Amino acid sequence: MHVTVRDNNVDQALKALKKKMQREGVFREMKLRRSFEKPSEKRAREKAEAIRRARKLERKRMEREGF
Repeated sequence: MHVTVRDNNVDQALKALKKKMQREGVFREMKLRRSFEKPSEKRAREKAEAIRRARKLERKRMEREGF
């Protein structure tokens, strides 16, 4: 990951870095790795995330089609 600092504006560069890290999922990964997650809990979490994504996608599709 690479962020350039322009005109010694570190605050702006830090903001850009945080945005990139958020987009890449670094913060989420750090949160998940803080403690051990049992395989059964991992499967349940991933299944719930997949359902959430599918519902969101369906909602957006219905909105686009005008229902």
